[in-house]
This record gives sequence, structure tokens and C-alpha cells, in this order.
Amino acid sequence: MPETTLALAARGLTKRYGRRTALSDCDLDLPRGRVVGLVGPNGAGKSTLLTLACGLSRPTAGTLRVLGAPPAADAAHLARVGFVAQDTPVYATFSVADHLRMGARLNPAWDQALAQRRIARVGLDPGQRAGRLSGGQRAQLALTVAVAKRPELLILDEPAAALDPLARDGFLRDLTEVVAELGATAILSSHLLGDVARACDHLVVLGASRVQVAGDVADLLARHHRLVTPRGGPDRLPPGVEVVRTRHTEGHTHAVVRVDGPLPPAPWRVEPVGLEELVLSYLTRAAGEGDR
Repeated sequence: MPETTLALAARGLTKRYGRRTALSDCDLDLPRGRVVGLVGPNGAGKSTLLTLACGLSRPTAGTLRVLGAPPAADAAHLARVGFVAQDTPVYATFSVADHLRMGARLNPAWDQALAQRRIARVGLDPGQRAGRLSGGQRAQLALTVAVAKRPELLILDEPAAALDPLARDGFLRDLTEVVAELGATAILSSHLLGDVARACDHLVVLGASRVQVAGDVADLLARHHRLVTPRGGPDRLPPGVEVVRTRHTEGHTHAVVRVDGPLPPAPWRVEPVGLEELVLSYLTRAAGEGDR
């Protein structure tokens, strides 16, 4: 797929901090128009990938293109990308209205009508100082500032991680609606698989500093199955079947497999795999924990 049609394209992307490798030789294509869930354990490289995509740091090796250009290539390119950091940063002494005025001054494509509509919808008082807002309100303010610049790509680094369930529900609902309204692409980093299942239609699993699997959620679920056989597993699998993880229960072996086509008839029971099991299977393999 040509890089100009992708929201993000990485080839051999590597980032090291001293002796620690945060990302290692990553290849990744993210199509435009998707809400991408970026998942993985702490230290997997999620925040590193997002800071590289925003141009806040540079790769140690490899290449990265965002919307067809190097990250933060120039002011015009910066205007096409919105970013909400992990702690949903806002200025404590600024009022809600101050944040909107600042956004208007800094962003040439600022949509004041969109910003005011979102502020009214989530019930924020324009005169309220940000330091006195709840965590959910601060997250909504940060999201408003990011989307009112009308970005083509919206990057969110675990913005709802510290929110209570009700605030997180509202944030995710508003996120999916505003991304659809803008016709934008969003990358949502999260360790909460329920959030990813609800909001995202594309998935990237990072583990051990590498991309373990990536693709449209519906396609990934269609290509993965759980094979249940008598303990010990199948003697032989047909070509095009990759075992991702096996685990054993009393009398049976359960194998999560990825297949390139239909499974031929065989002495096993085929069961569907949910998103959580798919992600955990790849992360277990990446952690080198073996069969379990």
C-alpha cells in the first residue's frame, strides 16, 4: 500500500534509550480512516511509538512516515496531527475558555464552533479553571483542544486510563463520534481491552518491543480459532496454520491458531476466539512463557 494512503508507515523502526531497546525493527502500516487500538503491557513500546509519531523524539534506526511525511516535518504537517498525552495535560490556571482562545491562536484551521459545541455538550463551564475540573472533565477538555484543530490524525496515549468507568464511557463515546465527524484516523493506546473492543476497528499488539500482530479487528477474529483436541494436541497441522499459543486442561489441549484459509476437516473441535484471548495469546508468546 503506498505510504501516501497510510496514516502511519514504519519500516525497521527502532528506538533505544542507552542500553534499553524500547522498539526493535518494527514494520507497521496503519490505514487511514480507522480507529486503531494500540495495546500491550507496560514497557512494550506504546508510548515510544506515539512520541515518535508526534515528532517528540527521533528513531535510532529505521524510517517512520506519518500522513506521508516525516513526523513533525513542518508547521503545516504539525497542524494535521492532534495529540492527547497520557496525563491529558491542561493548564491548571487557565479557564476552559482560555484553552479555546489559545487553541484558536495556535492552530490555523481551528474550528471554534466545534470547540464550543463540544464544551456545551459535555457540560464544561467556560469560566471554570482547568485545575478545578474532575479527571473526566480535564480529559474532555484536552480532547476538545485536540479535535478542534481538525486533525487528520488524532493520537491518544492512554487518555482514559485514570478515569472512573462512567467518565471513561463518556470519553470513548465522544471520541468515536468526533472521529467519525472529522473523517479522521485515531490511534488509541490503552491497556484496557474493553475500551479497545468498544472503540476500535483496527488492532496493533506490541510485545517485547515488537509488533506481534496487526490488522482490522474483524479480519483478525475471522483468521484466528481455538482448536480443542485430546491432550497432546494434533499430530500434524495443515500448511498455512500457525500455532500462536497452546494451553492444557485436564484431558484436552487448547491451541489458538492463525489460519490463511479454511481449516480442513480434522479430529479437533473449532471454537471462535475473542479479542481478549487473541491479544493475550500473542503477548504470552512474546513474553516467552511457552505453553500453559
